[in-house]
Amino acid sequence: MKRSIPLFTAILFCSLFSWAQEATIKTGGTTFGIRAGVNFQNINGKDANNNKLTNHLITGFNVGVNAEFPVAPEFYFQPGLLFSTKGAKNSEVSLGQTVNSTIHISYVELPLNFLFKPTLGTGHLLLGFGPYVALGVGGKAKYESASSNVTEDIKFKKNVATTDPQNVRYFKPMDAGANLLAGYEFGNKLSFQLNAQLGMLKINPMYQGVSNDKRTAKNTGFGLSVGYRF
Repeated sequence: MKRSIPLFTAILFCSLFSWAQEATIKTGGTTFGIRAGVNFQNINGKDANNNKLTNHLITGFNVGVNAEFPVAPEFYFQPGLLFSTKGAKNSEVSLGQTVNSTIHISYVELPLNFLFKPTLGTGHLLLGFGPYVALGVGGKAKYESASSNVTEDIKFKKNVATTDPQNVRYFKPMDAGANLLAGYEFGNKLSFQLNAQLGMLKINPMYQGVSNDKRTAKNTGFGLSVGYRF
């Protein structure tokens, strides 16, 4: 299953790319762009007692490139490749002390958006949606209290064994979900964009020896970015 997700993604991307190339030949106008912005991310879900997680938003960033292939008048297929940071923060009382935790997870992300881009004024309105897949590549988890400060590396495993190191924080390597975006592209090709993202895969791993685990954790967030088309 772990290998089938990247394989399916590659097949889907190649199929959509081929379809977009055929449409480009008919309509013309393929462009490339760069984009960067700020993320406001959270990790939502439930804990081991089936209670809703009480995490809070954390600020991250994204930066990357994309392409726009016209598929019909005012409609485009927009694949991209981003480096994006996500995570969450929390504050809870443990053993009489307040512990503040901060999780930063870095992903290489592949958004596959479909874009409606009608002319509005001297530029274009941007409305889009589509899926994304992402691969975790690193991160840190920090725990701060009055008596100690601890930093753990984030490692990616689908299943965690009892023999695996315990001084690290584990997450599943793959994430996937849906994107929504709205923005405006000016006549000079500069654009701004608001986007929302809803993770649909659980990013918390399975732990050996833990049965009937009710924990769930999913990435969610929104952001603001600016871009430029060439």
